[in-house]
Parts: sequence; structure tokens; C-alpha cells
Amino acid sequence: MAPTTNPEKQSSDPPTRIPRTIPVHIDHSSLDSDADTIHEPSAPTPSSSDIEKQSKHTPTNLLSRTISRTSSLPEPGPPPDGGLQAWTQAFMAHLVIFNTWGYINSYGVFQNYYTATLHHAPSDISWVGSVQIFLLFFIGTFSGRLTDAGYFRPVFTVGSVVQLLGVFLTSLCTRYWQLFLAQGICTGLGNGLLFCPTLALMPTYFTKNRSVAIGIAASGSATGGMIFPAVIERLLPRIGFAWTVRVIAFIMLFTQCIAYAFLKPRLPPRKTGPLVEWGAFKEPPYALFAVGMFLCFWGLYPAFYYVGEFASNVLGLPESDSIYLLLIMNGVGLVGRMLPAYFADKYTGPINLLIPFGVASGVVVYSWTGVHDRGGVFTFAIVYGLFAAGIQSLFPSTLSSLTTDMKKMGVRMGMVFSVISFACLTGSPIAGALITHAEGKYIGAQAYAGTALVAGALTLGLARLSKTGFKLKVRM
Repeated sequence: MAPTTNPEKQSSDPPTRIPRTIPVHIDHSSLDSDADTIHEPSAPTPSSSDIEKQSKHTPTNLLSRTISRTSSLPEPGPPPDGGLQAWTQAFMAHLVIFNTWGYINSYGVFQNYYTATLHHAPSDISWVGSVQIFLLFFIGTFSGRLTDAGYFRPVFTVGSVVQLLGVFLTSLCTRYWQLFLAQGICTGLGNGLLFCPTLALMPTYFTKNRSVAIGIAASGSATGGMIFPAVIERLLPRIGFAWTVRVIAFIMLFTQCIAYAFLKPRLPPRKTGPLVEWGAFKEPPYALFAVGMFLCFWGLYPAFYYVGEFASNVLGLPESDSIYLLLIMNGVGLVGRMLPAYFADKYTGPINLLIPFGVASGVVVYSWTGVHDRGGVFTFAIVYGLFAAGIQSLFPSTLSSLTTDMKKMGVRMGMVFSVISFACLTGSPIAGALITHAEGKYIGAQAYAGTALVAGALTLGLARLSKTGFKLKVRM
């Protein structure tokens, strides 16, 4: 058997190789002096800092860093539904609503004073208060979305500054247009940046006790609605309009600082997502709820604005009785906000109470047409104050029950607030125009407000029906 030979060893000539042509830039300074050997200039070795800078700016690493930051945020878990921090949020929200809704619910006193001193029609004066409520609700879509995105603190700070600026500027006003800008627009913008973000925090801390927590917060409108008119009634004859309003502003400044120190968002921010969740309006319960609350708020505030004027102009009661009527309507609101909230949490659910409270409020406004003496108007103020307070307290907790994703609470709550804002903008001026058209008679305004409340309650019934069907014994 012939031995196996290596072909390379049989030939002394090296194998022919085809050279690879590589374009090389010749640097003549790199030629060796001893031989004609060309060296390719080697690229400088990048330092570790250069590598780190380049890696930070690559799209992949930017995306991974963003995801890492988002995923590194601790999940807060389910709402604590109690405890010191959770109940602290409820009481701090009480202070915020004390400064927003409490001030708004005191507008009946301003309405009487402005009508007497500025010599404008009641419907003109009511536009100041209506614009204030409109902006409080309308700004909710934007301030609520910013809260979801993690900007609660900046929004709250700006809102506090704008609100207080509006109140201090109101103290300098002597003409209608000045009051419209200061008390209506400036204060209204500040209120809008405060109200929705603060209220949107409550459902993130509570589940079973949610209605009670929101009731505690909402009752701030009752305490403010008692304290601010009392301050006006005591100080206005003694120190004048300007310093009376400044005293109110300093009270608001003090309470606002306390609220700012303790209010704290619980959920991590939701940076992505649209400004408006249009898909929510395709949900029949949510859409019908928005329409129902629009109608309820359309008829809710004329009684607060005009019961004082009714007592003075129709019944001939003194100015002090007009202020006491407003104090009573706001005072009984403490009970009207807390008791329904308690029963809603423990037994019925919020919407099951909200519907009868809407019907009862409309019926009570209809009964206002039969009031002809002092005892009757004070009875009306007490009963209406109770039922109207229940509507104001139960509607935010009902709205939160229609939202399953707590990270969308701010924007979905703000959307309904924006819908309601147009009802608040037009409701009281429509009632005032009806009074003026009837030459001082209130029956048209009373019929309008009562009908709007009853129609709103019936629409809320349709919202419940679309959610639960014809099942009566469903807690919702």
C-alpha cells in the first residue's frame, strides 16, 4: 500500500494566493526607515467615558432606560382603605374644598351685596358666580390628566397662587367687569386646578370607605359655606368690603398651606395616554351618568343663588334673614353629605342613593312655589339643603365606581366635570333671566330648576339600568 503523501510537501513552491485588494490610506509618516513596509494607522482606542456617552444616546438604550425607570417604580398595591395617612388625605381634601366650594357656596351673600351696590340685574350678577363654577369644573379635564401624569404638586401650587390672587384682587374691585375678571375668571381658574386633582386622590386610598372619605372631603363646602358668610355678615358693616374679602383670603391662605403640606399622591404616574379618554363616552353607564349629572347641576344652584333675594324681595324679610338662610342651607349640608355617604358605603352603593336624592331635590324645588312666609322659606332652606348636599356628595363617589383603572381616575373624573361645567355656567343665569322676564316673579325659575333635577335623576336611573339591567337588589 503506497504511503499517503502531503501535497504541500511534494511541491517546494508555495501555493498561489490571490491577493485581496484593501483600500488603505497611506500615511507617509508611518513608513519605516529601514524597510519599505507600510503600516495602517490604527484607530485610537476609545476611552470608557466615550463608550458610556455613546451608549447613553443610542435609541435602544434610551428606551431601555425609560422602561427601567417606569418598571422600577414600586407598585403601591391595593388601597389601604383606612389608616392615618389615608384619613389625613380626606381631611386635607376637606380644607381644599373648604376654600373652593365653600367660597362658591357663599356667593349668595355676594349676590345680594353686588345687586344692591352695583345696580345690575340679578342675572348679570349671577354670571360671576356661574363662571367661577364653570371654570372649576371645566379645567378638571386638564388638571385631572396632569395629576395622572404625576404633576399633582406643580398643579396644586399654581392653582393655590391663582386662586388667592383672584380673591385678593376681588378686594380691590369697584366695578362689575373687574369682579367678573377677578372673582369669576381668576378665582375660577385657580379652583379648577385644585378641585379635581384633590378629589381624584380619594379613590386611590379607599374602596369600601370611599363614599365616607369623599363625604368628609365634600363637607368642606358646608363648613366654608357657613364660615365665609358669617365672616362677611360680621365684618362687612365694620371694616368694609375690601378688608372683609382680604380676611377671607388670609383664612384661605392658612388652610391651603396645611393642605399642601400633607396631601400626597399614592399611585405612580401614568405618563402616556390621551388628554381625553373618548372611549369612555362609548360606555353607556358613563355617558348616561354624565348627561344625568349635567341636568342635575343645571337645576341645583338657582336655589342657592336666589333664595336670599326671594326672602328679601318677595317676602320682605330683612337682609340678616337672607344671610341666615344661606348659612342654614350650607350648615345642614354637613349632615346631608355625611349620612348618605355612610349609608352608600355600608348598604346601598352611591348611585342607588343618588337617584332618589335627585328626585327629592326636584320635588322640594317645586314646593318652593308654595312658600309665602318666613317659616316656609326657612323650612325650604333646611330640607333642600339636605337633599342638595346629598347630590354634591354622592356624585364623585358614583363617578369613581364607574372607573376600574385607578390610574385613569383623574382624566375620567375631569371629563365629567367638564361636561357639568356648562350646566353650572348657564343654570343660574337662565333662572335669573326667567325672574327678570317675569318681572320679579320666581315661579318660572322654580319650575325650570325642579324639572332639570327630576330629569337628571331619571337619566341616572337609565345609567344604572344600563349597568345592572332590571335587577333591583344590586349594590352600585
